[in-house]
Amino acid sequence: FGSGATVATVRTEDALLDNPPDPRQRPQIPLMSSRQLRQQLRQQRRSLSTTAAIRCAEEMAHRTARHPLLLNSRSIATYLAADGEIDPWPLLQELWSLGKDIYLPVLTPFDKYKLWFAAFEPGDELALNRFGIPEPVRRRLIKPCALDLVLTPLVAFDEAGHRIGMGGGFYDRSFAFLNRRQHWHKPRLLGLAYELQKLDAIKANSWDIPLHAIATEAAIYTAAR
Repeated sequence: FGSGATVATVRTEDALLDNPPDPRQRPQIPLMSSRQLRQQLRQQRRSLSTTAAIRCAEEMAHRTARHPLLLNSRSIATYLAADGEIDPWPLLQELWSLGKDIYLPVLTPFDKYKLWFAAFEPGDELALNRFGIPEPVRRRLIKPCALDLVLTPLVAFDEAGHRIGMGGGFYDRSFAFLNRRQHWHKPRLLGLAYELQKLDAIKANSWDIPLHAIATEAAIYTAAR
């Protein structure tokens, strides 16, 4: 994508298959454990060819950049794509052109199980955290509650806004305060995904923080809240 940070492109080491799956074709998932489900869906997204992954990211960005959730937000958190996640970089380029302030999640020594967020601009120097995830070296940190919108990675979603993540619980713990609020509901959580990651229904746990909407290359799903 020609990003300012080399780590922001979709990983391609497992992506070059002779017969990549259609990203618009939803997977047929038999009954299985949460761990098996994560493994299956992660393999589905890693199996996309580089060409298909780039096309989906660009279509998602085109569909999403002018959505009111983004236009009405100033401070927007994102992620750098890994493990076959849909790449937000084309969308970030649109958001920077609109003057939005972009942040990346970071780990801190004073709050080991929750995320804080650091300002991020193209070309910023990055360093790997303890999980091997790139973070900005220049750290102007803000709390999750200071954000307007969070572009959220996921493994699977349903139209009700339920999400399956990687299993670490960092997003659920960091935004748990949203479940305790009755009036002020920022930040909004916008999941980014391939259409193939959509499931008919996901059983939610009491600690899960639901998404307000999900954007894919094919549609934007708004959950009833």
